[in-house]
Order: sequence, then structure tokens, then C-alpha cells
Amino acid sequence: MTAETLGFQTEAKQLLHLMVHSLYSNREIFLRELISNASDAIDKLRFAALSDGELLGDDPELRIRIDFDADAKTLTVADNGIGMTRGEVVENLGTIARSGTAEFFGSLTGDQQQDAQLIGQFGVGFYSVFMVADEVTVLTRKAGTEEGTRWSSRGEDEFTVEEAEAERGTRVVLQLKGDAQEFAEAFRLRSIVRKYSDHIAVPVVMAGEKAGEDDDAEPEDETVNAATALWTRSRSEVGDDEYREFYKHVSHDFEDPLAWSHNRVEGKLEYTSLVFLPRRAPFDLWNRESPRGLKLYVQRVFIMDDAEQFLPLYLRFVRGVVDCSDLPLNVSREILQEDASVRTIRNALSKRVLDMLSKLSSDDYATFWDEFGQVLKEGVAEDFTNREAVMKLLRFTSTASEEDVQRVALEDYVGRMQEDQNSIYYLVADGLAAARNSPHLEVFRQRNIEVLLLSDRIDEWFMSFVQEYDGKPLADVTRGDLDLPGGVPEEGAEGEEGEEGKKSDDALCKRIAGVLDGRVESVRRSVRLTDSPACLVLAEGDVGAQMRRIMEATGQAPPETKPHFEINPGHPLVSKLDDESDEDRFADLVKVLFDQASLAEGQSLNDPGDYVRRVNRLLLDLAGR
Repeated sequence: MTAETLGFQTEAKQLLHLMVHSLYSNREIFLRELISNASDAIDKLRFAALSDGELLGDDPELRIRIDFDADAKTLTVADNGIGMTRGEVVENLGTIARSGTAEFFGSLTGDQQQDAQLIGQFGVGFYSVFMVADEVTVLTRKAGTEEGTRWSSRGEDEFTVEEAEAERGTRVVLQLKGDAQEFAEAFRLRSIVRKYSDHIAVPVVMAGEKAGEDDDAEPEDETVNAATALWTRSRSEVGDDEYREFYKHVSHDFEDPLAWSHNRVEGKLEYTSLVFLPRRAPFDLWNRESPRGLKLYVQRVFIMDDAEQFLPLYLRFVRGVVDCSDLPLNVSREILQEDASVRTIRNALSKRVLDMLSKLSSDDYATFWDEFGQVLKEGVAEDFTNREAVMKLLRFTSTASEEDVQRVALEDYVGRMQEDQNSIYYLVADGLAAARNSPHLEVFRQRNIEVLLLSDRIDEWFMSFVQEYDGKPLADVTRGDLDLPGGVPEEGAEGEEGEEGKKSDDALCKRIAGVLDGRVESVRRSVRLTDSPACLVLAEGDVGAQMRRIMEATGQAPPETKPHFEINPGHPLVSKLDDESDEDRFADLVKVLFDQASLAEGQSLNDPGDYVRRVNRLLLDLAGR
């Protein structure tokens, strides 16, 4: 087959450019990425060979080899792992087959330091070679096939693919840039391997120093790294830097993890786990179909990436490995789903991760919450066994502070509750600004009662699973009747005094209800409002605005509900409304108040044009007076 020239996917072209300019100061990580990819390829071949031993052929000693030629200015990283077909070469080296690419490039700022963090967060792998190479050539052959493939590119707009002779595995040849000659030096390469890849459980081989004075003698190969799976070693033997580099190996992240836990369980069930908490969320965090989970090994033999059965979905951000001695080497995803040992490990690992989170410093936990707090909330609904532990980890903004970044634990809230306060109060809104300005908070501010402010997109759904904490029920301040410390104001306590005032208010409510007939469940005096003229109140079981949008976005029809319309008789607008004798003008005023209350709840108007025309009529009428 003749050589074929193809163009890079648009996102790949952008990433190639960013690699050179944003990560230039940390170029040595390209070698870590190449070795990590080679290690994965060898792991996959080792697993495939469990069912087809012929794949190993006459080359059963699996290894990664690094060669360099200072005169030719080349560096070669080769493995005898699973290899790739022509189609896999084009897919893996010409495109970025990962969700979230649009969001990734949309969030780049042009600031090199910030963009470098984003690139590391996205995971660049192979593309990092272009930081040090003018041209890259890949020779590869898939195990069990006869045809090899050559891929080459100068990291610009195009790459070339053609059939070629190749040994099993993948061989990456870098033509080094003029300012990257340090990567054709034995000492420099050895130091990088030991720094970043000492934990790789595959031998990384380089030619040793020449022995004696015989210049023609071939130097013997030597293994540069420890070549021992890090998780099989005792915790006392592993340094923090080794843990950090191993995390980067399994996650392809450039940043250090927030924390990790290395544990070996012995007894009836034997397994070793090494799990990490990332510092940044991946761009596909909200894609529930994206690959996730831990790397699974059985008796130190790699079985699969993304073994999702060992952690619940709400902990999908956790990275690491689990090595179990009690599973068969030919275990499948279907078997994992039903295996009792897997369920036992899953429960233990879930508790371990939640314990790790509870022990983070306040600063580290703040970092974690900003990145993964919304995902952790899913655990309240999905993990009944650990619900209490998850609840203790939740953080909220509240009215106790004007700072939006404040993080309040439920335990803190309960500790500050008023002496006769029975409920934990909260409010759900589309944003913190909308929450803080909600008219529903007015009576709470007046009485100095703290309210939790929730504005994440899943909060209404999430709170439907949270009934109480520490024996205290949670109450939505926008729903139902209020149960306030000290009781609620008695009828007639505001507005006109006494029985006459109550009758007047009742008459006004009846008159308003006639205008809003069919749009509201009832019209009534409000005990919530002190400054605003009106608000909307939902019944306890009604679907809120946030949940309605979620249902509509997923193609579900939300149930028809009608709010209660509450008015504040003590507000000047409501007082003037009661005095209005022109029924048309009265209707306009009522509908404007109703639409304003809807907007304050974050709802969209059914007919914005009608609202504008009505407001304009009132303004013109006011201007003509």
C-alpha cells in the first residue's frame, strides 16, 4: 500500500501548538508519557496472551527499550507490547478521541501557566513528543498480525501513514530539535527514567557503559528502573515522590494528587489497593458513559483499565489500582458485576475514599469541593450505606456570611441553630446572587435565622433525598407553611390592625385571585415577606423551576402545578393596589406583580412581550398623571 497523507483533527492541531508553547519549561515529561504508553501496551499484551499464548511468539520477554544516537540526534523508545493496526494508528495518533474537547479549548486563556495546567488536566500523552522533536516516526505491528505500519509527522498540519516492515509492538523515533540534544545523553535519560518511571512494573532497558578498553565490544543492556509494581511494595519503602509519579502514570495528569491511600488486606479476602484523589476535575466528569474506574490486576497481572465495579459512580473521579488474588485471571466485566468479593472490595474502598476526604486539610478539602462537590452530592442518593459519611462531607454557602466562597458543613449549621429552632432551612436558586436576593429570605434575615443557599444544577434533585441531619428535618423556605422559631406572626399583625384589617386583606386576596384565576392555587397573606410586595410559594410535593428544566432537557414533561401567590399587605404597592378602583388597571398591576414574583423565582415568563406591554402602559399612565 502506498503512503497516505492525512490531516490532523482540528483539536489535535491546536493541542500540538499548545504543547510547544505552554509546557516548554517541563519538556522532560514527554519521556514519562512514552514510557507510560509503552507500559500500557505491554500490560494489554500480557492480558491477551492469557487466552492466546501464541501472541508472544518467540519474543516472550516483555520490556521497554530506550536507545539514542547523539551524532544522528535521535532518541528511540520501543516496546514489544500489543502494537497497533493501521486503523488504530490513525485513530490514536491523528485524533483526540475523548469527550470534552470543545469545553477544553474553550477554556484556554492564553496565559501559558494556566493553559499548562489545563493541558495536563486534559491528558496529552503522545502529543508531548513534539516539544522536543522536529519529526516523529512510529513503527508498529499489532500482535498476531503480519502487516506493520509507519506513521510520521513534523507536528504541523499533516501526517503520513504507510505499510512498513515492523516488529511486534511500537517503536517511536524522535528527530530531536537543536535545543533538545540533552535527551540524547545516557546520564540525562537514566535520571529522567528513575525520576518518573521507576515504579513501572516493566523493565526499562538501556545499553550499559562499555566494559574495558575494547571499543568494538557491545555494551551489555541494563535495566534502569526498579521494574517492580509500586503497589506491591510496603508503604514504608515508597516515598511521596514515587507515589506522586505513579499517580501521574495511571492518570496521565500533570498535577500532583491531593491525597492517596495504599492498603493491603489479608485474610479471607486478599487484595491490595492504591487510590488517589485528583486535584482537578477532568473535562468528561459529567459524561456518565465515559471510561472511569481503577486499573485491575489479578495476581499482579494486568486485566483491564477502568474497572468501574470497584467504586460507585459518585466516586468516579478516583484513580488508582486494585490487585486481587481471589479472582480468576480470565475475569470479565460481567463476572465482576456479580462477584461477591468485588462487592466486598467496593464497600471497603468506598469507605476508605470517604475517610481520605474527611482527613484532608481545610485548604485541600476546599480545593476538592470546588472541583468535585457536585459529584459527591450524588452519593446521598446512590449510596445508602455511606449516606451519613457523605452528608458530613457536604459543604454549603449560607446567609451567615456575605462571602460566596464560604463553606458551611451541616454540623456547623446545627451548632449555630437558635435555641427553639427545629429545622435546617435551605433555599434552591439558579445562582448565588439570585439566592441572596430572594424575597423568601426576608423574614429569616429579620429574625437572624441562618439559611443554606444552594445553586448547583443538581441541588433540587439532590435535596429530595436529604430528609434530615442529626435528627433535624431540612425545610425548603420556598415551600409550604413556615415553622419559624418563636412562631409566625398572627393574622392581622401586619397591615391594618384587628378584625377589620383581616377582612380587608381577605377581600383583596379574593379580588386578586379573580384576576389570576387558573394560574395560582390560592392567594394569601404572607408571613415570609417584610420588604417585597409578593412572592410565589410551592406546595411541599411540587416540582421546582430547577427540576423542571432538568426534566425538559431530558425530554420529560414536568407535571402541571400551580403556586400559591402570597402578598405583603404592609407593602405600599399592595396598599395602593387595594385602593385601585379601575378594574383594568387593577388587573395590569396584579399581573405585573405576579410576573415579577415569577422572575424572582428564576422562572421564565410565558409571554414576555405581554409583560413589557403591560409595564409600558402603567408607566405611560404614571407619566400622564
